[in-house]
Amino acid sequence: MSKNWRPATKLVHGGTLRSQYGETSEAIFLTQGFVYETSEAAEARFKGEDPGFIYARYGSPTNDMFEKRMCLLEGAEDARATASGMAAVSAAILSQVKAGDHIVAARALFGSCRWVVETLAPKYGVECTLVDGRDLANWEAAIRPNTKVFFLESPTNPTLEVVDIAGVAKLANQIGAKVVVDNVFATPLFQKPLELGAHVVVYSATKHIDGQGRCLGGVVLSDKQWIDENLHDYFRHTGPAMSPFNAWVLLKGLETMALRIKQQTENAARVADFLANHPKIERVIYPGRPDHPQADIIARQMTGGSTLVAFELKGGKKEAFALQNGLDVVSISNNLGDAKSLITHPATTTHKNLTDEARAELGISAGLLRLSAGIEDGDDLIEDFERALSAV
Repeated sequence: MSKNWRPATKLVHGGTLRSQYGETSEAIFLTQGFVYETSEAAEARFKGEDPGFIYARYGSPTNDMFEKRMCLLEGAEDARATASGMAAVSAAILSQVKAGDHIVAARALFGSCRWVVETLAPKYGVECTLVDGRDLANWEAAIRPNTKVFFLESPTNPTLEVVDIAGVAKLANQIGAKVVVDNVFATPLFQKPLELGAHVVVYSATKHIDGQGRCLGGVVLSDKQWIDENLHDYFRHTGPAMSPFNAWVLLKGLETMALRIKQQTENAARVADFLANHPKIERVIYPGRPDHPQADIIARQMTGGSTLVAFELKGGKKEAFALQNGLDVVSISNNLGDAKSLITHPATTTHKNLTDEARAELGISAGLLRLSAGIEDGDDLIEDFERALSAV
C-alpha cells in the first residue's frame, strides 16, 4: 500500500480487504465466532502464533478494516474500535490507571467525559484534578508524584477553547505520564495529536466519521506497545467492541468524510462571520477567525477551522430558545458532526448536569448556543439564521 497517499485517498482505499469474491464494497462479516481446520490451528490461534480471528468481541475482518483505515489517517500504529465514543474515552483512560494514580484533565470537557474522570475514576481510588487547560502553568502546577494521565479536548465542547497539545505533551514526557486527546472537534483532517506529541487519540466515530446520523461508534489509537500493554486485555475482557455492521457503516462514512468536512467547515466559517456582525449576538467563538482568543496556538497545531461554531445571544436563555425554535433548515439536536446542520443549547442539554458555578467557569452561559454546520447550501443557512434572528 502506498504510504504517499493523501488523506482523501486513504479514506477511500485504506485498509481494504477483499474476500475470494472480489467485492467492490467492503464485506460485512456478521459472525460471532470463527472455526478452525484442526485442533492444532485453534491452539495456535489462542497462543497468538496465528494472527487470525478468534471471537467478534476481540475483532473481526470488518472491524479490522475500519481500524486500519483510521490508523492510516491518524498516523497511528494500532487502534481498537469501540461501541461508542464514550466507550473509547473510558477505555483509553481506565485501561492505564490503577488505585493510587492521579489524572490531570482540562476542565472544559463534554459532560460524560468529565463524569468519567471527576466521578467514576475516584470511585476506584484514582484521583483527578481539573484545570483551566488554556494555560500550561495550570497543568504543571497540578502535577503530583502519582500523576499518570493528562486528558483533554481541543477544541473543547462547547466553547471551542484550544489547548497547546505539544506543550502539555512536553510536561507529560518529563514525568512519564501519557496524554490522551479527544480530537473530535478538530477531526483527523485538521489536527494530528500524535504528531504533536500526544500518546493516545480518541474519537466518537458517531460524529464526523459516520457523520450521517446512522450509528454509534468510537476508536482509540496509539502506538502498538501502548495498545498491547494497556488496552488489549481491557478490551478483550470488558467487551466494549464495535458491531461489525457499525464498522461497515463507518467505513462507508470515511469514504465521503473529506468532502463533507470541507463543505461543513466552509459553512461554519460563513455562519460565524455572519453572526459576528449581527447586533443581537454578544460573541462568536470560531477557530477559523482571527479574533479567536488562542489564534496563535490554532495556527501552530491546526490546518483548518472546525465544523462547530459557538455563539452567545445578548438576551440569554429566552432569546437562545427563540432563535432555535425559529430555525427551519437547522434542527435542534444534541448531536454534532452530521451532514445536517444541528444546533444545541448546552446549558440545558449536554452540560446540564454541571453546577451553575461549573458552567459559569467554562463560559457556558444561558445564552450560549453550539452550531454544528452541515453540508447544506451556505446561502440557505445564512438566510435561515437571518430570518430566525429577526423574530427574536
